[in-house]
Amino acid sequence: MATDYDTPRKTDDDVNEDSIEELKARRNDKSTSSVDVDDFEAAEGLELPGADLSNEELSVRVLPRQADEFTCMSCFLVHHRSQLAREKNGQPICRDCD
Repeated sequence: MATDYDTPRKTDDDVNEDSIEELKARRNDKSTSSVDVDDFEAAEGLELPGADLSNEELSVRVLPRQADEFTCMSCFLVHHRSQLAREKNGQPICRDCD
């Protein structure tokens, strides 16, 4: 929900002046707007279009690590040498893990 920060804010006096009927109405509005739905039950009947991938075969071209790349010993991802932060016990560590 967007907030307009230019509008005047209520002071403590304004909050105390709210009528009891107004507060009860707000409470009733909040309680009627909540919905108690079990996530599992809601997702059980949901079927995504094209979700059956049982007959699909995935083919990905994998390249070996290049001479200007290193494998981070913390996250085990291959990075370019420009991402090398430091070496810890002789093992390269990337900037993201440093």
